[in-house]
Amino acid sequence: MTASYASGVSDVPLLGETIGDNLDHTAARCGDREALVDYSSGRRLTYSQLRTEVDAMAHGLLVAGIGKGDRVGIWAPNCPEWLFTQYATAKIGAILVTINPAYQSSELEYVLTAAGVRLLVAAESCTTSDHTAMISRVRSRCAALERVVLIGSPEWDALLSRDGAAALLARTQASLSPDDPINIQYTSGTTGFPKGATLSHHNILNNGYFVGELCGYTEADRICLPVPLYHCFGMVMGNLAATSHGACLVYPAPSFKPAVTLSALARERCTSLYGVPTMFIALLADAGFESHDLSSLRTGIMAGSPCPVEVMKQVVQRMGMTEVTICYGMTETSPVSTQTRVDDALSRRVSTVGRVHPHLEVKIVDPDTGLTLPRGTPGELCTRGYSVMLGYWAQPDKTAEVIDQARWMHTGDVAVMDPEGYLTITGRIKDMVIRGGENVYPREIEEFLHTHPDILDAQVIGVPDAHYGEELCAWVRLRPGAPGLTAVALRDYAAGKLAGYKIPRYVHVVEEFPMTVTGKVRKVEMRERSVRLLGLGDVATATYA
Repeated sequence: MTASYASGVSDVPLLGETIGDNLDHTAARCGDREALVDYSSGRRLTYSQLRTEVDAMAHGLLVAGIGKGDRVGIWAPNCPEWLFTQYATAKIGAILVTINPAYQSSELEYVLTAAGVRLLVAAESCTTSDHTAMISRVRSRCAALERVVLIGSPEWDALLSRDGAAALLARTQASLSPDDPINIQYTSGTTGFPKGATLSHHNILNNGYFVGELCGYTEADRICLPVPLYHCFGMVMGNLAATSHGACLVYPAPSFKPAVTLSALARERCTSLYGVPTMFIALLADAGFESHDLSSLRTGIMAGSPCPVEVMKQVVQRMGMTEVTICYGMTETSPVSTQTRVDDALSRRVSTVGRVHPHLEVKIVDPDTGLTLPRGTPGELCTRGYSVMLGYWAQPDKTAEVIDQARWMHTGDVAVMDPEGYLTITGRIKDMVIRGGENVYPREIEEFLHTHPDILDAQVIGVPDAHYGEELCAWVRLRPGAPGLTAVALRDYAAGKLAGYKIPRYVHVVEEFPMTVTGKVRKVEMRERSVRLLGLGDVATATYA
């Protein structure tokens, strides 16, 4: 009987260089080709111009006293400055800490403190969030934070001064190793508070490169990137996949706007499009969809959460993305572990998350014994190879919980491997909710709900949703004498304290939670009952890729 194990054999070698060196090589090869189009602002940069901007910022950081191992935060929506910061920090060995633009004050403070961020690059605002005001509120409590540079301010212009430190930059860049940590991304992981997945040049440069290889990228490709850059989806699968192949990046807008994205796709003649299923659903439903010529599209990536089969069929038929691929992974694995191939049959792309990536290994194990299971048997998916993170920042105990002594990353996802090595994700051992591609861990929300004066106890679960894949549902026990609690009232209470995607859509007030005989809350039963109470049976039984 064949074991549920597969390794990614490849004739294409891993890249053994730093991100900065790789960008320099691409700029030397593709200097006059477009590297970036910021569609909403009209800004365009060739690879030579991109390298100039990156080097200018790297010079500025060095002059400001930022060096190898120092943490630099980036808190901004998609924009050219985000890209400059990513590559400039890589050139000097500073560790980029990516921060969700939707974070509120308490979440920002947590990340800045936990990572020990010395310098923060930030946009003044993002959609309805006033970043400047939130920074002012938390700055005095973040002991390591020495400097804040707002994008577009005189201080930003000074940071990009082109005077001076070329020789210092060259020496610094030459002193770096591909195995150095270069990025910390905070992810909910397996506890209620975010942990900093720490990634190296080698981790993310190679993962971006091989994502691009499996999409068939060349210098002729133009990648439309409406996904946020603070995720691996944007900064690794997007930015690094593009620059390692000399392809052009197209940022449609600072945040996702369906109409603008469609316009950018058509006018910039994009060949590839990224998105979570929610984004593709919005694009297909846009009133102006039919007026845009999308004939240049051929490939792209859908990832983040399960995709409804019918949506995938429309992406192929109506958007012309005949070579669209499905990716599976997690921040801790840089992120992609498996991917469908551009020549896979549509049936594979609507029912699996593909095969193991080049130079990686995957296996399905019994979560109790750790033994590899036969193909066709569900178990926990584990992955090993160059992509596995260095660890959680300053949390070796948490690292040891997910990476075993043989360096296998235990994903917490339940999967099945078929005879040809294709994987289907069937559930999660970890009690994580994925809402529109955002990982949300219920314990973080539960602990917040306990701050509400009327709530005695709270449990949060995910329930199926046709738009976001999952939505949050809070079961709450109220204190004696407390008035009833509605979802609207809870949203009002949480506004400005939690990112919007973490606020439960549904609230169910109960006297008691369903419990096991040993006193554990039965969240499986809660979810089943919630599906019935909310009338979500049709959504729960829908077919997803």
